[in-house]
Amino acid sequence: MIAFRDFALRRGERLLLSKVDLTLQAGWRVGVIGRNGTGKSSLFAAIQGELESDLGNLDMPGKVRMAAVAQETPALDDAALDFVLSGDAQVHAVLVAEREAVEREDWEAVAECHHRLEELNGYDATARAGKLLHGLGFTPDTHSRAVKEFSGGWRVRLNLARALMTPSDLLLLDEPTNHLDLDAVLWLEQWLLKYPGTLMLISHDREFLDEVTTHTLHLHDGRAKLYVGDFTAFERQRAEHLRLQQITHEKAQAERAHLQSFIDRFSASAAKAKQAQSRVKRLAKMAGTEAVRAERALRIDFPAPARLPHALLRVVDADCGYGNHVVLHDVGFILQAGDRVALLGPNGAGKSTLVKSLVGELDLLSGERSGHPDLRIGYFAQHTVESLREGASPIEHLQDLAPGVSNQQLRDFLGKWNFPGDRAFESVDGFSGGERARLALALIAWRQPNVLLLDEPTNHLDLDMREALAEALAEFSGAIVLVSHDRHLIGLVCDTFWRVADGVAQPFDGDLDAYAAWLRSRDASAGKPPVAAVPAAAAPAAAAKPAAKPASKINPHKLAQAEGRVAELESTLHAIDMDLADPDAYSGGGTSAAELSRRRDEVAAQLADAESALLALYEAA
Repeated sequence: MIAFRDFALRRGERLLLSKVDLTLQAGWRVGVIGRNGTGKSSLFAAIQGELESDLGNLDMPGKVRMAAVAQETPALDDAALDFVLSGDAQVHAVLVAEREAVEREDWEAVAECHHRLEELNGYDATARAGKLLHGLGFTPDTHSRAVKEFSGGWRVRLNLARALMTPSDLLLLDEPTNHLDLDAVLWLEQWLLKYPGTLMLISHDREFLDEVTTHTLHLHDGRAKLYVGDFTAFERQRAEHLRLQQITHEKAQAERAHLQSFIDRFSASAAKAKQAQSRVKRLAKMAGTEAVRAERALRIDFPAPARLPHALLRVVDADCGYGNHVVLHDVGFILQAGDRVALLGPNGAGKSTLVKSLVGELDLLSGERSGHPDLRIGYFAQHTVESLREGASPIEHLQDLAPGVSNQQLRDFLGKWNFPGDRAFESVDGFSGGERARLALALIAWRQPNVLLLDEPTNHLDLDMREALAEALAEFSGAIVLVSHDRHLIGLVCDTFWRVADGVAQPFDGDLDAYAAWLRSRDASAGKPPVAAVPAAAAPAAAAKPAAKPASKINPHKLAQAEGRVAELESTLHAIDMDLADPDAYSGGGTSAAELSRRRDEVAAQLADAESALLALYEAA
């Protein structure tokens, strides 16, 4: 349970929250929402003890175990699997102690470690860490790679996996989906639904909030209000609350006007003096009800393309990849005016590779790419935000694109993208991630593209900006190819889906729910179902290339063998662990502890190979 009593929070000179009185019960899954700058992350910092309240109290149980995602990841030499395992500090310490005891052949210490693992239920810790890595998109061959070898986005995923590995009663997640693809988001949803503790979640992904949360904490205008239900329920309740507030305000204003009218008419009348004075007192005692102040709706737009030919971009018989490594085979893709294509597929399957090939950033390994002479591409990549020039202002970035255009015209344009007045002249160094992303999109819009290729454009955007982007894209008259983990954005913008998986890109005949079902079947032992081809009218590339052959299923005999081998080795490993925990193993009777330990290492290595082989069967189907 977390209780806020007349709680106020300040960051620097700015008062973020005040007069907060509410209680969060154990087991609730609370979505914390509000516009950027309302104090969501600062509230998390206060709960973690990193920021003191300005007034009031924040009461929590003294022994609550808390887990949160670290903001930074040092360039460690530790293997990814060990880094995640270290989230469970007690189990990790015992595993390290066991490894050291084996190296010095201290079998009594090994036995103590095994007893301790039994007490901590830590025998499956390595398997749990591996599942977390797999769910977040790490392939088995990366589990032994050093943390320092991963890029920033992948280190964020490692931090998330480590937080999920940490035993906790309270889990704090601040924008956990920002660096995840759709597959990992769907996996994380299921994991969080099974989490037994209390969850507090900051997210701008409304579909994710709807799936995961049971309560919504809305930060607005220095206040915090708790609603029962997910984000959609919050929207309904808030709309009704605002409607009733406005009705109450209007009634109060009418009564005030009526009282004031009586006072004005009869205050000078001796006969009515008492009644007039009574109404003066009543007017003074009336509680004020504020009028509803509507938040300024954020609106952006992509200007109409200067030219919009029907056939825009064509890729035929293409192999896409890097150097000599082919990621996608025999790609056939035609993009026409008005096409709105969402690329779906597992992490690392080649969605970004396909987008870069369409842009021309990656040369095709074979095949042909051709565009209309009037083709003009607006490309938002995951690294676009980082490419903004440090120290430069929004207007300076725009001047680089339009050196001959007047400052007033540039300011008018930036104002439409919510950089009004002096904001257009501020350095991007002080901008938030959301503001940087908004500026990058504005620079794309200035070029008046007729094709938008957008690879995860919503990272760091808040709910209002995401909604504004969805509306702008829905009204865009050109063609769109979108990679996103935001299902709400995909649903509002795209009407055609392509699945990128297993080395091919092909039309997907189904919606996002069907895709989620396909993902579950992919991870299940039955393998993947075949994909039905869509008619030519429904997919822009269908005319360029015949539909791919249906994917084949896993050979059930080989699958049964592989699963049986894993189960057998797991059983053998557990039996050895039980023997190592037996004091007789260290008294000279029966099989020696040294021999058991060597045997355990052999079986553990065989199990790792068997698990890799089983996973390869799933992926090769």
